[in-house]
Amino acid sequence: MPNIVLVGFMGTGKTTVGRAIAKKLGLQFIDTDAVIEQKNQVKIADVFAQHGEPYFRDLESQAVQEVARMDNQVVSTGGGVVLRLSNLEHLKQNGRIFCLTATSKTIWCRVRGNVDRPLLKSADPIRHIEALLQQRAPYYAVADYQIQTTNIPVAKVADQIIAYSVAEQPPPTANENLY
Repeated sequence: MPNIVLVGFMGTGKTTVGRAIAKKLGLQFIDTDAVIEQKNQVKIADVFAQHGEPYFRDLESQAVQEVARMDNQVVSTGGGVVLRLSNLEHLKQNGRIFCLTATSKTIWCRVRGNVDRPLLKSADPIRHIEALLQQRAPYYAVADYQIQTTNIPVAKVADQIIAYSVAEQPPPTANENLY
């Protein structure tokens, strides 16, 4: 079975949904941010603070290359993994890519209490989220599937991803959401 790869903006449910899928299918769950933190013995927020985003993106690309060589995994990626198309190419070699989406207000509600979100240190976080979503939209569109998670229970999102993964159905058309 190809890897199930979850991409999308922070707070769209990648980690939560990924763990639910892995549990239901009895597969290993891998979070690329956790891989980076374990290998480098440092929090993602500290990498951003000490070395900047370009350095973090290099570490992220290394983690993606490592994870992409594995089989039968559920992989949750960092929200900006799509900013380097080579990351998506690596992940697509052995996986189906599902982009989880949510409204900017939903994202803010989900992440606002988390101080470890370096890209949200802004005077107007919702506007900043909207700007980043718009900037990343063409990259997220490269995913095989788009799944809206706003007001959708985790179990339902997980079941839909499993159905598309197991049934080996072709992806829906480019701008068609599964929900």
